Amino acid sequence: MALRSEKNADTQDLCQPEDLLAATAAVMADKSRARMLCVLMDGRAWTATELSAAADISPSTASAHLAKLTAQRFVVCLAQGRHRYYRLSSVAVADLLERLMEISWSGQAAPRITTPDYLRRARTCYDHLAGEVAVSLYQGLTERGWLTVDGNRLTGTGNRELTTLGLAMPPSGLRRKFSCACLDWSERRYHLGGALGAALLSWFEQQRWIEKDVGSRCVHITAKGAAGLKRHFGVNAV
Repeated sequence: MALRSEKNADTQDLCQPEDLLAATAAVMADKSRARMLCVLMDGRAWTATELSAAADISPSTASAHLAKLTAQRFVVCLAQGRHRYYRLSSVAVADLLERLMEISWSGQAAPRITTPDYLRRARTCYDHLAGEVAVSLYQGLTERGWLTVDGNRLTGTGNRELTTLGLAMPPSGLRRKFSCACLDWSERRYHLGGALGAALLSWFEQQRWIEKDVGSRCVHITAKGAAGLKRHFGVNAV
């Protein structure tokens, strides 16, 4: 009976909030795993071999890291024929990584920019737009009074104007934030994240304002998109 009670106590200790938090944080404490998670922020599915190359580690080491990330539900494995792909498990994980990136970069001296020009101009950040164009868009939304300065919600004017343009607003009650300021890692300023940022990227694509490169995070602004961004948002995307 004593052994059973001791075993139950040990199991109960492992389920304490501080233990679960420590186990979750430990997954990101390894630099190679952190690098993999940053790579997966492009929203695509990657093979273990591709992730090992991106993290500059051996395939066997990458597999071990991916097993830990999968066990803690940071990533999911998708099987397609003989191939296995890994991607972030949810939008909630992407939102968590964005917040951690913001915290880790805050107060740091601006590093030398090494991002290629084509990615710095416009790219995806998981499921929303990032880069120079996205930063200008965020600034335009706040300056026009459509978005609150902290980026957490639309104003009445912003909601009305975007709805008039034909943007379908994200439904209420989502588990992710409706809107948020996401720190852009190349511009060191904010672009728009959250469900609203994802809805805008999808709308831009539907309107053919942007074109995505297959197999890349790169986004191209079309002539129609440059005209639309300038006219409706005051963004110079030429």
